[in-house]
This record gives sequence, structure tokens and C-alpha cells, in this order.
Amino acid sequence: MAMAFKDSSSDFQIIDIALIEPDPLHPRQNIDEGSLKGLANSIQKMGMIHPLLVRPANTGGRYTVVVGERRRQAALLAGETRVPVIVRACAPDETLEVQVFENIGLGVRSALEPRDMANAIQAIAERFESPEKAAQHFGRAPTWLAQATAAANLSEKVSALLDAGKISSTGTAVQLEKLSRKNEAKAEVLIDQIEQLPEGEKVSRKIVDNALSEVSGSQKKKDQVVSDAGTAEPAHQPPTSPVASAPDVLPGNGIPEPDRISPARRRVSQDKVRLVAELLGLANGDEEEVLIRLIDEFLAQKNS
Repeated sequence: MAMAFKDSSSDFQIIDIALIEPDPLHPRQNIDEGSLKGLANSIQKMGMIHPLLVRPANTGGRYTVVVGERRRQAALLAGETRVPVIVRACAPDETLEVQVFENIGLGVRSALEPRDMANAIQAIAERFESPEKAAQHFGRAPTWLAQATAAANLSEKVSALLDAGKISSTGTAVQLEKLSRKNEAKAEVLIDQIEQLPEGEKVSRKIVDNALSEVSGSQKKKDQVVSDAGTAEPAHQPPTSPVASAPDVLPGNGIPEPDRISPARRRVSQDKVRLVAELLGLANGDEEEVLIRLIDEFLAQKNS
């Protein structure tokens, strides 16, 4: 009877990547080209951080990937000739289970919390003479660097609300910071309302997005009026609430209630967002972070 995987011994080696074969039955059959290029860039800069897990192949002196097929392909793309591996015996009927459990990621890997990641990226970026040079180091556009470090530059008030659990996500906090830069008075009103939320309640992303959209929309209208009239005199605009319009406000606290979408539609939409986030290797299903990453990957692919 073959030894169970959990009881098998491990042998760390540095071997020729040409001796490693892909597993034709590996569940990872589709690998995003953009994310693969990003990983290849990382390997070119730092080398392969995590060894591949391989098992001896039937052919003498060769190995088959158990875990790390994406890393193997990225290493080839990066021009690596020798890679670190951990050799372990793994019976065919256990291989798929090992691959699935590793990719589920429960207890195996946990991405940094967005603010921690933003602080780390900013610390690295500060070593370079310009944001452009720093972004180039990461193999990304300068716009990505600004977005990736936004959570490292939150104001004390917004940080305090995030730490207190009154803001739904780091992405929501970043949006609230954007609102503060566009319209400080409106942001202060919203921040005061968030501070007064009962214990355990938090402001949703949609509420902040609505306030930000309202400010952006009002500014666009003012700019249009100035352009049409040929003067800097803006048209009279009725005062607006710092949050949503009255029909969408929850009783008692002035905070608008969530988007009125059917539960089934919201669930399907969020499931898709979480799936895309997982495929992109993001820590959570925050919609803005997913969108930013998708845009960056698309631009990187177009510019390659």
C-alpha cells in the first residue's frame, strides 16, 4: 500500500526546469496571460519565492508538477533554467486532492490586508527616484501605483472609522478619501453620520459611491454651464444632501439604504466579483479593486 501524502518525506532540490513535466490532469487548465506575465516579472526580479511541489515521474530523472503549474510556466516565461522544488511521493489518486486543497487556500496562503499591502508597496516605491521608476519595478503603470498605495494615505478620521469597523472595506475608505478631496464639507457630514452609526453597523460601499458620484455629477454640470455661458458664473443649483436623496435614506440616521436590487441578482453579481477576485489573486471581492486590477492587466497586455 502506498504511503499517504501527509506521511511522505520531503526532499528540497534545485533542478533543471526542463526536467519538470506538467500534469496533464491538473485542474488548472486555463491561466490568464496577463497575470502570468505579472508573475514572470516578479520571478525575473526576485527569483522563485515558493518552490514547486513535484513528484517523481515514471521516466527516470524527471518530475511531474503536483502544485505550482502557474509558477512553472511563469519561470519558463522569465527565462529561468533552474528552479527550487520539493520532491514528495504522491499517489495518483491523491494528487488531485492535494491540488484542490492547495488552491482552495484555506490556511495555506492569506493575502495581506489591503492597507498592509498598500503600506508595503509604498515603502518599496519610496526607494525609487520617481513614481514612474517605482511602477516600472513592479511591471505596472504609474496609475496602478497610485491606486495600489491609496490605502496607505488615508486621513486620521477615515483610518479611525475603518479601524472601528464602521466602514465596510478598505476600498470604501479609499472612496471616502476621494470624496474628501473633491468636497471636504460633504465628506465631513458623511463622516459625522458614520461615526454615529450604532455598534456593529457599517457604511456600505454604495453609499460612499453615491455621494462621490453626486459630487462629480454636480461638478460636471457646473463646468458645462460655465462652458455654455462663456462665463465663470455657475447656474443656480438647489442644495443637495451629502448622502442619497430622501427616498433612499434609512430612518433615523440619514444613511441611504442599500441598492434595491433583488437578492438573487445581488448574489449572482457578488459571486462573479468574488470569482474574478480569486482568479486575480486578490484578498477579497471588493468591486473597485477587481476593476482596477482588470484595467491594469488589460493595459499591460495591450502595451506588451
